[in-house]
Amino acid sequence: MRASRLLSLLLLLQARGRMTAGELSAELEVSIRTVYRDVEALSAAGVPVYADRGPAGGYQLLDGYRTRLTGLTSAEASSLFLAGLPGPAAELGLGEVAAAAELKLLAALPPEPRSQAAMMRERFHLDVPGWYRGSDEAPFLAEVAEAVWEQRPLRMRYRRWGPQEVERDIHPYGLVLKGGSWYLAAETSGDFRTYRVARILGIEALPGRFERRPGFDLVEFWSRFAAEFAARMHTGTATVRLDPDYLGLLRYTIGNDVTDTALTAAETMPDGWLRLAVPIESVRHARWQLLRLGSGVEVLDPPELRKLMAETIEELSVMYRD
Repeated sequence: MRASRLLSLLLLLQARGRMTAGELSAELEVSIRTVYRDVEALSAAGVPVYADRGPAGGYQLLDGYRTRLTGLTSAEASSLFLAGLPGPAAELGLGEVAAAAELKLLAALPPEPRSQAAMMRERFHLDVPGWYRGSDEAPFLAEVAEAVWEQRPLRMRYRRWGPQEVERDIHPYGLVLKGGSWYLAAETSGDFRTYRVARILGIEALPGRFERRPGFDLVEFWSRFAAEFAARMHTGTATVRLDPDYLGLLRYTIGNDVTDTALTAAETMPDGWLRLAVPIESVRHARWQLLRLGSGVEVLDPPELRKLMAETIEELSVMYRD
């Protein structure tokens, strides 16, 4: 256990440079006193780790020191091949690079991890886009990715909802792949915004490089954006009666998260059906979603949604009447 922790400490310093005892204790989930002991153990073993004193100090390795020991277990090595995602890598212009890295990793692994990694590649494949939906066509993705990597400012023409074309000068911070679509996190006019890369109509590289804001975390930014987007998207509620046999179809139609939210306050009615308060984007959007459940659902409220459902059903009845 301690040997694994010492290796993790060494790799953290190698990957991140100077780190304080507090940062190391948080990463390794141990006390600061344990970090002190582990650093002393590394020094005693001949690893050139030293401490800088003062408020801005911390531990770091002697410049130029690197270890080739990775300590990959079979499971860890195998998991790397699930993270390869050759499709997205190719979209970013990194297909050949990813393939070469995979070959080098396989060649460097001991026999047992190598065989398990090969089995992982043979038996699992990640297909990112959902059914009945292909990936977005994003002709400027490779150029945007290069600007993200090189910290190059961009001027872009962008198609907003409407449709409406706008021009923006941006600092591209990061790319996120969500459901087969690429999204760009960028700073513009002092604020962070999210753009769908497929809607970029043209880009122009601007001179110079920009400095990233200290502390920007792409994962944290995206998590916050996704939560805010979901909150903005579902602005209303519809009260419905649902045949329990249609619960699976409801999940398929409106998603697991929205269904789980509705089920938290579900009531079972005398006829065995469920009474649910379902979050909806709008009355018109909810009409098309709930119509997919056919006779397995009845809208009770709001009145305008119930009226829309009745009108649509009447129109369908007239259309299919002999």
